Amino acid sequence: MAKIKVLFVCLGNICRSPLAEAIFKHKVKERGLEHQIEADSCGTSNYHIGDNPDPRTIANAKKNGVSINHCGRQLSVEDIESFDYILAMDSSNFSNIHRLLKDEKHKPKIQMMRDYDPQGKGDVPDPYYGGEKGFQEVFDILDRTMDRFLDKLAEGL
Repeated sequence: MAKIKVLFVCLGNICRSPLAEAIFKHKVKERGLEHQIEADSCGTSNYHIGDNPDPRTIANAKKNGVSINHCGRQLSVEDIESFDYILAMDSSNFSNIHRLLKDEKHKPKIQMMRDYDPQGKGDVPDPYYGGEKGFQEVFDILDRTMDRFLDKLAEGL
């Protein structure tokens, strides 16, 4: 059986999407689903290719018991073709992902991360220009949203 492949996408791939990937992998492992689900993250821009996540992202994840091991990379056409779910952190990146679409059949797999948020749809705010409070807010949004998203994936396993 092929693994379900999930890709988390933000702008630079140093704050939101690597945190989403780390939280998701943590929860997948807790549920014992690591042999059925895999994940990665990337950015729509080329600002941080090869960079580690933002130190504030790493610190926030660690504070919340989640480890991050990621190197920044940019979204590619191949990603759109090979991943089963592509979850954008905000509407701007959602639009940027659609610009790379070469085949309309891949359109349904591109979704907004917060489509699965039990507290409501919208953007995952970018914490880059803020402080610790913003990073914790993003962690909390992603944490609860991942539970709902994983519940949906588990139904199909």
